[in-house]
Amino acid sequence: MKKNLLTLIFLWITLIVTSQEASVEKSVFGIQAGFSGIWAHTELKLSNQIALRGELGFDGIWDHEFYEETDFLLVTVLTVEPRWYYNLNTRTNKSKRIDGNSGNFFSIKTSLRHSDLLIVLDNEEDTKIVTNLSIIPTWGIRRNIGKHFNYETGIGIGYIHYFGKDAGFPKNKDETAINLHLRIGYRF
Repeated sequence: MKKNLLTLIFLWITLIVTSQEASVEKSVFGIQAGFSGIWAHTELKLSNQIALRGELGFDGIWDHEFYEETDFLLVTVLTVEPRWYYNLNTRTNKSKRIDGNSGNFFSIKTSLRHSDLLIVLDNEEDTKIVTNLSIIPTWGIRRNIGKHFNYETGIGIGYIHYFGKDAGFPKNKDETAINLHLRIGYRF
């Protein structure tokens, strides 16, 4: 009887030790660059699979309705994005890396480009920036390249609201927004 009890306790302890959940990192800080900008970001652990990403950077804008005089401009963007890294356990079981929050994720990317917060890089001196807010559910992946480098790609469709009246335009504007990004980054 004692041997059976000891065997069951040993199996139970082994099961507990081997079934620990994979987890996002407590804190991740890095920079990323893509085809439409550059960003500094940090991710803070909220739970084993959820991280809160904060981002400050420059986004490229190609909106010709509000910006007729310029082809392209970079504006400051502030982003808050909760991310659910849903496949960390699967990656760990397959002996794949999860450091630096490497994995697949779903997120709700919320970005603000506010006229008071903007540094505008364009070819016109008197460009008026229209404050806008976008909320875009996104699916994406992040993978590591070596110890510090990574790449990230994502796609999502959501909503954007332009506060045109605040910038002197006759009306505000609502439309569908697309988040399509491909970035390469460095993790500190």
